[in-house]
Amino acid sequence: MGLQELWFILIAVLFIGYFVLEGFDFGVGMLMPVLGRSKNGSADNDTRRRVVLNTIGPVWDGNEVWLLTAGGAMFAAFPEWYATLFSGFYLPLLLILVALIVRVCAIEYRGKIDDATWRSRWDWGIILGSWVPAILWGVAFANIVRGVAIDENRQVVSGFFDLLNPYALLGGATTAIVFALHGAVFIALKTADEVHEDAVKLASRLSIPTVVIAGAFVLWTQLAYGKGWTWILVGIAAAALLGVVALTAVAREGWAFVLTTVAVIGAVVLLFASLYPNVMPSTISDDYSLTIYNASSSPYTLKVMTWAAAFMTPVVLMYQGWTYWVFRKRISTAHIPPSIGLPIKTS
Repeated sequence: MGLQELWFILIAVLFIGYFVLEGFDFGVGMLMPVLGRSKNGSADNDTRRRVVLNTIGPVWDGNEVWLLTAGGAMFAAFPEWYATLFSGFYLPLLLILVALIVRVCAIEYRGKIDDATWRSRWDWGIILGSWVPAILWGVAFANIVRGVAIDENRQVVSGFFDLLNPYALLGGATTAIVFALHGAVFIALKTADEVHEDAVKLASRLSIPTVVIAGAFVLWTQLAYGKGWTWILVGIAAAALLGVVALTAVAREGWAFVLTTVAVIGAVVLLFASLYPNVMPSTISDDYSLTIYNASSSPYTLKVMTWAAAFMTPVVLMYQGWTYWVFRKRISTAHIPPSIGLPIKTS
């Protein structure tokens, strides 16, 4: 295995980590209006929403580091890929960035002021900041696998609306519903009392449409772009999602979370395996396609990066694993203290 192949795999691993971890972060934000709604005799809306949000409170910012690392690795290992992708997909990636910034600000600011209107507005920032990336990541990666119009100068000459083709839109629907299911199972795993019960019921309801939508996208990917051996990945993802249907029906959220994780991993590996050895296929001519060979950095750069990754990656993984272990206990409405936000100024 050459260094180009190694770094293609490492970038795939980084995106797997990002979609597995940030996937349930997005799901939690997407489901706040549903699981944060008070019922008769239950905790109020704000308490329930704080329970939902606190499931990711200690980890959400660490989960985003995977994306930063993936982008940095792409820039250093495959600069031509990075340049073509970020210039050709400028608008959707900008929308993702803006949504992530709004989401970060909303998570940090919603509790600063003790006012229902203030919190409601920031809650919408969390909700929209979760839905937009959840959809657009699927659209972006589907177009990367499908290919876009890249000319001889390695520039994308197609427009934004060319990215909204049926395959890409199905990809966006797939990532959205898979992340919603992933988030619902995570909330069930991390909460107790009424929020836990509602999360289990919601996960069970989401599981069947997820199988249908994700199954259609994975099958389309395999038939149009896959290789012979990637049928194994299709089978793994399908079996995992079917297992989630069965496990959520009997409230086994721990194993259900394992299987949603397996489904996300299987789908991302399928996308990268279908892409290889290309990193951005051209629909104009195969001669204009970017591959791991014509888009990579020099061998010396890749060698230095490999040594740096060999030393730093275990440290990062151990630290993040320790964080999840420390904050492993479930949260209930009884654990939520009164708001300590500042009173809103009325005069």
